[in-house]
Amino acid sequence: MIKMIHSYWAYIVLIVLIFAVINAFMGLNSKREFKAKDLRISLFTLIASHIQLIIGLVAYYTSSFYDTLRAAGMGEVMKNSDLRKILVEHPLVGIIAITLITIGFSKHKKKNTDTAKFKTIAVFYTIALLLILSRIPWSQWFSN
Repeated sequence: MIKMIHSYWAYIVLIVLIFAVINAFMGLNSKREFKAKDLRISLFTLIASHIQLIIGLVAYYTSSFYDTLRAAGMGEVMKNSDLRKILVEHPLVGIIAITLITIGFSKHKKKNTDTAKFKTIAVFYTIALLLILSRIPWSQWFSN
């Protein structure tokens, strides 16, 4: 159940993250004012990604994969590319990506110009998006 919620919530995170990245680049290219709408888009992305992290951590520690990790040990997990991706790479890269979203949101608030705000969101959120896309277990996603 929790794995299913984690998978479905990931669609929401991807949609809002892509939307936030596009919005930031459009604002940057058009040199428009950073308005409350832009702040809300960035903030909603931050909140959605943090919810995904919490759901993911619960899914991680309650999954049968975690039992495999405890039984086999980290050495065996690191030798198996499928297990390594699910038990190490996916959660670690996800945490890094959400940290980048958090840093980007925090840093943009300290910027004095609209261009700098859009640029900060664009850079941090784009890197986070690329990291997330790189570690989604696509084969499991599409088999559900």
